[in-house]
Amino acid sequence: MNISRRSFVKISGIGGLAVASSGRFDPLPEIAVVAAVLNPYNRVPVSLIIDDSTCLVNMAHFGIPQFGEVFPDQYKQDWRKLPREIPDSFVREFGEWSLEKGIKGKYTIVPYPACTGWVSRFIPGWTKRELEESLELVRQVIVPNWDIHPEMVSHTRVIDISTGQPYPYATSDYMENWEWSQKKSADELAAYQAYALRILKEAGLPCEGLTTPGGYGGRNQDNLALSTLEAVRDVYGAEIPHYFRDLFTEKGRSVAPQILHPSGLDGPDPKCVVSILGCTGDWFGGWDGLVRGDANRFITEDLSSGRMVEVIDSGEPAIMVCHWPGIYFNGEKIGFNILKEIKKRLDQKYDHLIWMKLSEIARYWAARELTTVTLQKNKLILKAPFAAPGFTVKLNASVRNPRIQIRGEVKPMARIKDLKALKDETWYAERAGSVLCFNLDKGLNEVIIN
Repeated sequence: MNISRRSFVKISGIGGLAVASSGRFDPLPEIAVVAAVLNPYNRVPVSLIIDDSTCLVNMAHFGIPQFGEVFPDQYKQDWRKLPREIPDSFVREFGEWSLEKGIKGKYTIVPYPACTGWVSRFIPGWTKRELEESLELVRQVIVPNWDIHPEMVSHTRVIDISTGQPYPYATSDYMENWEWSQKKSADELAAYQAYALRILKEAGLPCEGLTTPGGYGGRNQDNLALSTLEAVRDVYGAEIPHYFRDLFTEKGRSVAPQILHPSGLDGPDPKCVVSILGCTGDWFGGWDGLVRGDANRFITEDLSSGRMVEVIDSGEPAIMVCHWPGIYFNGEKIGFNILKEIKKRLDQKYDHLIWMKLSEIARYWAARELTTVTLQKNKLILKAPFAAPGFTVKLNASVRNPRIQIRGEVKPMARIKDLKALKDETWYAERAGSVLCFNLDKGLNEVIIN
């Protein structure tokens, strides 16, 4: 019986499945078995989205005057008092701390930051050597734990991709944050996004997704999704493109990743694009580094409440959102210190979290939603368009000696006594069920469940 592509499935009429009864295993020919796909390793993913970061340039200092030219009544900040640079010494401090603490997420590199210069070539105001050293630092201490995204091309003026020059119109129609993208076709958006991605590729940075600046694509989301799928696959060949555009802070609203435009799932070239949703506002220090944040909005000092608590307790990925100028906060590092406090509080409250990059979350949720599950006698058959490590399934029946068979190779699964020790190729026996964890391979997977 074919099962719909959902997070959980029901399977009935299983003759060969052994079910625990009175201390022994007896085959029961007619039982209803429920197989539920759980979170990776039965843990709750957490992550951090960092926007408005790039090499050397403080986007707030160079961006605010451009925004103010379009909306002078809305942008009255004294941007001249903001530092023009966020130094690499801070990038190193942040990156090394992230590596030590296992913090993961997404880190923007704006390709043509506020029209100052190109990260793949040169940025006036800094030497070529300083730029090259900044890029190498990103590769060393950021790339291991963070996805790299462009945030369109400049994050300010729209660029004429035929010339590489900003359009000379200081209106919302020619700013990336506002109107330009709202009526563009998927092909037009894809061409623009591919332009941004090629700059990062020229700079030697990996990429599987992109971030939208401000309101980019907000009223044109179907074309945004299609254009992301096209552009990221075209430039980088990424199997599962993803993007960040939206966040929701309302209690009770789902922030689970959205799997969009799946196609070719039964063929050699399956496709989909994943919309990653943030669950918090920027309560670290703001995009301009002017508003001091508050760790209590994420998780209170007594650990009892806060937006992260709400989302983690729901079981959905809890993905925080911040902006790099607020993490640095004009050299005071206020946002950085708030992040350290959040990490400490989360560790005090929870022991079942897993920090993941956005690309890792996108991959798992694509596999979770799009894998077809069937049962034949004593085998759980999973046909997966995409591979995913830590694929975790719970059965409402006890099994014995489960084995995973992939491409003809059979591997025994080791039984564990503590569910928190779950890892690939292990299983855990509950009183009335079993939890199985394995590396899901692209294509056919068989779990033998005697």
